[in-house]
Amino acid sequence: MKKLIYLFLTLTFFISCDKKPAAISSIEIKNNLDLDREFETVEVDISTFNLDKNSSFVILDSNTKEEIISQVVDTDLDGKNDIIIFQPKIKANSTKNYTLTSTETKKDAVPVYCYSRFVPERTDDYTWENNRVAFRTYGPVAQQMVEDSIPGGTLSSGIDAWLKRVEYPIINKWYKKNTLDIGAYHIDSGEGLDNFHVGSSRGVGGTAVKIDTSFYFSKNFTSYKTITTGAVRTSFVLTYPKWDANGKVISETKYISLDYGQNLSRYEIDVKGTEKIAVGLTLHKKDGKTSSSNNWINYWEPFDDSELGQGVVAEDAYFIDSEKYLTSKVDQSNFYANLNVVNGKVIYYAGFGWKKSNQFNTQKEWESYLEDFSKKINTPLEIL
Repeated sequence: MKKLIYLFLTLTFFISCDKKPAAISSIEIKNNLDLDREFETVEVDISTFNLDKNSSFVILDSNTKEEIISQVVDTDLDGKNDIIIFQPKIKANSTKNYTLTSTETKKDAVPVYCYSRFVPERTDDYTWENNRVAFRTYGPVAQQMVEDSIPGGTLSSGIDAWLKRVEYPIINKWYKKNTLDIGAYHIDSGEGLDNFHVGSSRGVGGTAVKIDTSFYFSKNFTSYKTITTGAVRTSFVLTYPKWDANGKVISETKYISLDYGQNLSRYEIDVKGTEKIAVGLTLHKKDGKTSSSNNWINYWEPFDDSELGQGVVAEDAYFIDSEKYLTSKVDQSNFYANLNVVNGKVIYYAGFGWKKSNQFNTQKEWESYLEDFSKKINTPLEIL
């Protein structure tokens, strides 16, 4: 039976294995688009396999027999691995075969590019990154500080963008630097910097509910669970308290993931109390350009000594339309993607591209990225 799999942009790596593994299952992946699919993450269910405790799973290219970098994930945190994820490279309108195997040989260590953690040393941020981008959002201590008029707090469920321009991880390095010298990560010393203002805006992909002509949003997250970090993916869960949208009681739990090679985080949100949500991009100084298509929105703006593109992408089932909301209220001007809640859930992707990182040089390049991304999530790869 064909299974749909989620798209995640990334690169392909190879690692060697000292001992020939035994084949368990063959995996045939089909690409139905007129696009080469070089950057994908495939999820394969391994929960039914009963292996020796010393064994581990590996993925081989069936033709070359080379091992593809992969990552096993315990998605429900019950102590048992549920899926193995890896990143195929498939030409347009073609199929490719891989082999799922087991081995008792210890796999070579690979860098943990996809990383996330709770950050108690900087109040109570939760932050995540891969080789291209980094993000953070804010917890209950930061909220309480604002409500108690204590300096240094943050009251926002918006998503902050950390503008990195190196492939290696920077989260721990930047927080340590900031601990030693408060505000140090606001200065670019060659790796990038945090100069993206969020405030009470939606940042890059925060949620809201529109009632009549006003937008309402939650306060900070109250709890978190880190699911996985690794070479391919980091994922985690943020829980928010119920909040009021002009008489509607809204509850939301956000399942967020980011894969190697992507500029967009994936958000899967369990929502109650509304049939639609709005996902926003902050308009900052309102001096940039907005654009949209059937499945994405974009805001491209001058940004200090560079330029920055923000984007939200969603599948056909979720995407309704876009809306530019301008107001004189501080941090409240956002460009929104209006999305359907389907069976209590909404899925979208949000992120950014910073010109100074040399990933996207123009608005047109950034929009092409969003357009190709939308095609791929609406025509996902298939496991045959």
